[in-house]
Amino acid sequence: MWEALQLDFMRNALFAGLLVSISCGIIGSLVVVNRIVFISGGIAHAAFGGIGLAFFLGFSPSLGAALFAVGVSMIIGVVSFKSKHRADTIIGVLWAIGMALGIILIDLTPGYHVDLMSYLFGSILTVPGSDIWLMILLNMAILITVISFYKEFIAMSYDEEFAFVVGIPVKLLYFVLLGMTALSVVMTIQVVGLILVIALLTIPPYIAEKCTTSLGKMMVLSSILGIFFTLGGLWLSYSYNLTSGATIILVAGATFFLFQAIDLIRGH
Repeated sequence: MWEALQLDFMRNALFAGLLVSISCGIIGSLVVVNRIVFISGGIAHAAFGGIGLAFFLGFSPSLGAALFAVGVSMIIGVVSFKSKHRADTIIGVLWAIGMALGIILIDLTPGYHVDLMSYLFGSILTVPGSDIWLMILLNMAILITVISFYKEFIAMSYDEEFAFVVGIPVKLLYFVLLGMTALSVVMTIQVVGLILVIALLTIPPYIAEKCTTSLGKMMVLSSILGIFFTLGGLWLSYSYNLTSGATIILVAGATFFLFQAIDLIRGH
């Protein structure tokens, strides 16, 4: 593995994994405690429509995915407030339409054949240096936002009615959370792909929630776990020539079931 780190693309992969782990640890914790995991999955899959649009019109796929993901997250936010009992249906529709639209637009892109597997299951080894800097900026924006409104996010996450009563702008914070989730999803797609993005957003926070007593500690432990899963998955994928995104998720999944087993034994 140390030999591999002499290569630029492996160093970029390592940095990308670390940055994505931090963003997923922070946003994933908020996603889990607010019970919007299904929403994050809908955003991830709908973002594929933006990737297809970007290839069709000839601009950056990351930008296309980001614009599409943020747009879809805002639509979901409006639907969630106006018609909560129908939100899951709308999310499912956007999920399917986004995927279908992306595939059709890529099919219609003249003279260019895109490797869909890299977007479905991630392509961490091909993350360019320019995207690393974008990830750093996004992580800084997420950190500043969460630190600045930490108490408000706690109130919204654990007692929404109380947050409304004391005058916290719950609706605005909810849309901010969805926007940050969308941007985190776009970052994570490059590492593990849109099909596996939910796992990296939810497995570390789920384990961290059982071991901590506050949202802040949950975010920190979740980020550390994400880094462990990413480094372990990268090492295994390099050693055994496996798909990196899928290997990262398998490491996370194995740890999840190990934790469940230990929890069950302790319960007995």
